[in-house]
Order: sequence, then structure tokens, then C-alpha cells
Amino acid sequence: MELQPVILSGGSGTRLWPLSREQYPKQLLALVGSETMLQATAGRLAGFRGRLPVATEPVVVCNEEYRFVTAEQLRASGQSSRNIVLEPFGRNTAPALTLAALAVQEADPVLLVMPADHVIRDLDGFQGAIDAGIPAALDSAIVTFGIVPDHAETGYGYIRFGADRPDGSKSIAAFVEKPDAATAQRYLDSGEYLWNSGLFMVRASVWLKAIAQLQPEMYAACAEAWQAGSRDADFVRVGKEAFKACPSDSIDYAVMEKLAGADLGISGSVVPMSAGWSDVGAWDALWQIADKDESGNVARGDVLFEDSRNTLVYAQDRMVACVGLDDAVVVETPDAVLVARKDKTQHVKQIVATLKAGQRSQASAHRKIHRPWGWYDSIDAGSRFQVKRIVVNPGARLSLQMHHHRAEHWIVVKGTAEVTNGDKVFLLGENESTYIPLGHVHRLANPGKLPLEIIEVQSGGYLGEDDIVRFEDKYGRG
Repeated sequence: MELQPVILSGGSGTRLWPLSREQYPKQLLALVGSETMLQATAGRLAGFRGRLPVATEPVVVCNEEYRFVTAEQLRASGQSSRNIVLEPFGRNTAPALTLAALAVQEADPVLLVMPADHVIRDLDGFQGAIDAGIPAALDSAIVTFGIVPDHAETGYGYIRFGADRPDGSKSIAAFVEKPDAATAQRYLDSGEYLWNSGLFMVRASVWLKAIAQLQPEMYAACAEAWQAGSRDADFVRVGKEAFKACPSDSIDYAVMEKLAGADLGISGSVVPMSAGWSDVGAWDALWQIADKDESGNVARGDVLFEDSRNTLVYAQDRMVACVGLDDAVVVETPDAVLVARKDKTQHVKQIVATLKAGQRSQASAHRKIHRPWGWYDSIDAGSRFQVKRIVVNPGARLSLQMHHHRAEHWIVVKGTAEVTNGDKVFLLGENESTYIPLGHVHRLANPGKLPLEIIEVQSGGYLGEDDIVRFEDKYGRG
């Protein structure tokens, strides 16, 4: 039997806007250190020497929108997976775990369920707690891991633990919603409460039994979606219509809080964990765990502080200078800037809701858009024109395509481009260019071993991304 990592990589991280966007959420960002949060999660069991061997590849459940960047980040970190399960719609953590359990049900491993958007600084402490939870999981328990609190936190749910169990874990007395400040302090003082981490451990068969009994509609929808699914390279696509009908609920609400009153032969237990954990839910949480200067300031990027204290600044594209700021957050990206009081950053999600209501692009996507072949950045735009910087990975190629409403000029800045333009195929080197007339079938490819960088100038009456007819695409896009 193996310990099977399951990485839940859904969610949009709205409280970390404008760095986190719907199509490029926080788990894909390097918020702490050089690795992205997804990469750090995938490597969290490296060197594990516990009661069970670790499976060679994780099961990853993620949104279809960012499947290619998810696969690329895993590959770049040496943690590639042939089981990236794609959710066509977000349905919360209980259906996501059900799909993961169905993916490995024949081997029936012990699943270690890890959200991809957490920070854990003490890997030894993390791995020790995981190993301590394995006996309970082998004994048909659904194990959760509670973080030993070090302050009265109002942004987390809590677990009140009960008596010690024979397997070394603790019984669960109650799940408690996010408290107010006074209640959180009382929880901390009592020593009977742990933060609810969202980390779980359970045998695949035990989870499927629990979800089938406690949430039969959810189980039926997931099972039907799995049966209707198909494999596309490293991706597993589930049946869209069946999964659309699946109820949305969390692991806690759908199963954990109902176990005590159910006669399933399945129990819930909790293992305390002290591992420098944070779910980095908002900018103030990131400030708390980040390295600070002598004035309590945190800077990422080109940042200057003058007479400022306890302030966090992320500068992505430009220099940011701060004078006389106290307890502030400033986040600069190419297309949006956030300025907030540090104690009000939980309300950033209201800004995102306003952007969505106004159908503003800043709610969902960055100016820099990642594609399976590389990325592009829309660096300028105006009436009837748009300028993009395009980078194509070595050996990658765009789809064979055509546009009804725009023509394009391509200028090679770095590397070598293989260009299909109508019935001609030719190479372009640095400082060379070509013109793609409106209506011409064309393709851009990188035959070299280094990234290809071009500047593309589009001109025409309509420049939307939906003005594209694909004739051939290696990535399966229609």
C-alpha cells in the first residue's frame, strides 16, 4: 500500500487580487520563495520516511482553464503527473476528492489530500504529523490535521478535539465556524481548539463509501462523470454534463460533520500539527509570514520605503515608492494597482465582485496570458490596433489558424521562427519580419532549442481573441 498525494488546485484566491486572478490563481504564483505554491505542495513529501512509501506521482485536481500551466509547473519542478483530473466546473473540495479517489480506487491507497494554496515552513513537522495520522487512516478513519494555534485568529475555522484515540490521533468533538475576536481568544486560552487546516488523510475506499452513503447525489454525479470521462495525454477529462449536475460542497460539510451521527463504521479524527502553516488567504496573512526589515516592511520587486512601517508592497512591473505609510498593502501589476489598509484586506473580494459585475477583464485574467506553447503580453492597444509580445517555448507551435477581421505583422526579436503563411513555410531570424494578411491560414512555431520571442502588431476592425478559426492544434483546442 502507498501514500498517494492528492493536490486540490481549484479556487480563485480572490482576496489576493490583483496578483491572483480567476484564470491564474494564487496556487500558480510564487508568493513565498522562488517556487510557486503548487510546486511547493507537490514537493512536500520529498524524503518522507514514514510508515508507507509515497506514490511516484501525485493526483492533481484542477480547473480546465489553467491545465497547461499546471502541467508545466509540475514538470518544471520534477513532479509531473499523468493523473491531472480536470474539473469543467468548480464544485468545491468534496467532489474534487471523490474524483481523485475514483482515479486510484483499484489500488486503494491512503490519500493525503493537500490544498495547493498553503504555505508550510517546517517540512519535518509536517511529515511527522502525516506519519502520525497513517495508523488512524489504515483503521478506516477520515483524518484531518489541526494546526496548533499561536494567536487568536478570526480568519480560520476551528476544531475542538476530544479524547485520545488508540491509534494515536484525537477524537473530534466539534467543528466551529470562524469566530469573532473575543471567541477566538477564548479558544486559544482553553487549549482545546485547533485551526482547521483543510488537510485530510483517508483510504480511497473509505472516502467513496462515506460519500456514497452521506451524499448519494454527489457520489452518483461524480461516478457518472468519471465513467463518461476520457484521457488526453496527462489530462483526465470527466463528463461535463454529469459533473455539472453535481452538488457543490466542502469535505467538512459534506462528510466530516456528519460522521458522528452516521452508522458507517467510519470515524473522524484529528492530528495536531505544528509546521509553520498558513493558508495565505489574504495580503495581511502573507505579511505575517514574510521576512521583514527593521521597520516591519515587506518588499517584493523594485520598492523604496521612506518613513513607512508594517507595510507590504508587491511591485511586479514598475518601481513603487512609499512615503509615510503605516499598516498598508500596495500591490502593483501591469493592469491594476491595489492600495489597502492591512486590516481591511479581507474585503478585497468585494472589489473582485464589482469587477465581475462590470465584466472587467482584470477580474479573470492578467495582461500576460499563459498558453500551452508559451505566453503573450498585450503591451499596447488602441483603435484598430494591438501590440503583443509573444514568447514560444522550444519545440512548441501555435495552432494552424486564420482570422476573419485582422492582419498581423511579426517581428522576430530573439530566436528562430518557423512561419506558415498561406502555402509558404519559411524561417525567420532575429530582426526579420513578415506580414500575415487578413484571411490567410498561418502558424508560428519554434524549431530551436531556445525560447522564441516576437513582437506582433495586429490591425483591423475587430481584435478579440475569439476571432480565430483553428484547423489543426496539437493541444486539442477546438
